[in-house]
Amino acid sequence: MIPNALKINMILMKLMQKYLTLTLFLICIMGYAQENTDLEISEDVLSVKDTVFIEEFLAQNEAVDSIKMDSAAIAGKQIALIDHPEVSEFDKKWLEAWRNNVIDSSLIINPQDTIGKLVIDNFSTDLLKERIALLDSQTPFNFEYNPSLEKIIKHYLKNRPQTLANLLGKAKYYFPMFEEQLAKYDIPLELKYLAIVESALIPDAKSKVGAKGLWQFMYGTGLEYDLKVSSYVDERSDPLKSTEAACQYLSKLYGIFNDWDLALAAYNSGPGNVNKAIRRAGGQKNYWNIRHYLPRETAGYLPAFYATYYIFEYANEHQLYPKNEMLHAFETDTIIVKRQITFDQVNSILGTDTELLTFLNPQYKLKIIPVIKDRNYTLRIPKYLSGTFVSNEEQIYAYAEVEDSKREKPLPKYFEASDRVRYKVRSGDYLGKIANKYGVSVNSIKKWNGLKSNNLRVGQRLTIYPRQAVASAPEPDTSKAPIKKSPPKGDFKTYVVQKGDSLWLISQKYPKVSVAQLKEWNNIWSSTNLKPGTTLKIY
Repeated sequence: MIPNALKINMILMKLMQKYLTLTLFLICIMGYAQENTDLEISEDVLSVKDTVFIEEFLAQNEAVDSIKMDSAAIAGKQIALIDHPEVSEFDKKWLEAWRNNVIDSSLIINPQDTIGKLVIDNFSTDLLKERIALLDSQTPFNFEYNPSLEKIIKHYLKNRPQTLANLLGKAKYYFPMFEEQLAKYDIPLELKYLAIVESALIPDAKSKVGAKGLWQFMYGTGLEYDLKVSSYVDERSDPLKSTEAACQYLSKLYGIFNDWDLALAAYNSGPGNVNKAIRRAGGQKNYWNIRHYLPRETAGYLPAFYATYYIFEYANEHQLYPKNEMLHAFETDTIIVKRQITFDQVNSILGTDTELLTFLNPQYKLKIIPVIKDRNYTLRIPKYLSGTFVSNEEQIYAYAEVEDSKREKPLPKYFEASDRVRYKVRSGDYLGKIANKYGVSVNSIKKWNGLKSNNLRVGQRLTIYPRQAVASAPEPDTSKAPIKKSPPKGDFKTYVVQKGDSLWLISQKYPKVSVAQLKEWNNIWSSTNLKPGTTLKIY
């Protein structure tokens, strides 16, 4: 016999499909969706709350069967999403197993009491030598003590504790990716620390000479290792693809020099400069013996690598702990997109935010995931949302199609000069207000004008490429502005916004709290209004 719970789930699966169709139909007729509504996704979408819920759907069966869904029904901001509860349960068990294996609860320490009080006062040269000797015995690198290395290590520990703590937090996400590729190419796992020296784990980091990404590939070298660059995508910023390319390049360099120290020096300055240094040193091949003949930047390259290696291996001993962790790699999943879709569209459907999607998908320059023949592009999202996306792909792509038909315009470089607007900032203006006025995103305005922050000054000129025709830049229609709602009654907690926070990140700290609720409770119209120091109410 089939268990009752399974029967109920089977009934609900069928009913939710019908409910989706009915909801979309009602959206089309009633104009149900509002401009700034976020969708709260519950992990137990299909759980049985009461039998009345089932009975209401059973009573509507015949009426629902007669309704056929078309793309116009998805024109609203909200679409009803379905999921498969038994598969969601599998995901939960799988993630829990990973967490138990990967996350050491003994390392979950509040760093506030220790940052700035690192153990360096009693950190003797003899102790450093002892630790370096131990690390050297475990690695194929020539990791040897010297006074200049000691100075670099102590300088980092004393002057950059916050930076190091943030890097430790980022490493929780990136290092498992790096290690998997390094192991695949039979490369020492210690080379994961090279990405810190190259880019400080900033996936879109760009050097003065044009190198870009976690592994700092030049354009030509990137193409040699199949890292494509287009108007939409820069694969040098793709964590997985760039890491594999770095492994291939490092393997090639090691094949030339048969020495990992020299391979690293060549990675930084090129094999030609290393060969010149060897000649000038009379044929000596130990990095420390040729160091003074290398370019200045490369001369400090390996010491920085070794200092990073030491600090990360002995972080606990120096009371240095990860800070500002986002996600672990195993908590995310990738989906090959079958239709062009924007970050904004994904946010509207899944309740994520641009900061999160940018962190997980840094290769997309315009926050757009294209579909190009013979080139698979993926969307990386939190694991618990991937099932929702896959279960609703057709509806999601239909929603994107309707949105694009209303708003999508050519990229700025294809606009005629007459389509460009020069806007003069007025008192009371902010980026969100200006973005709404011209039907564009805040990130687009920042990109077009090279803005590093959301700060504006009165009189400042902005270049804008409107998505909608604007005759004389009229004032926004205030009748369409979000309506302030009274917060619910009852007890609430307060949360002080920290630097780097977003509504999505804050919602993850409170079970069953959505971005939409945070906005409603605190009368927030857009994430751009979220500033450090703001106090939020959490009901």
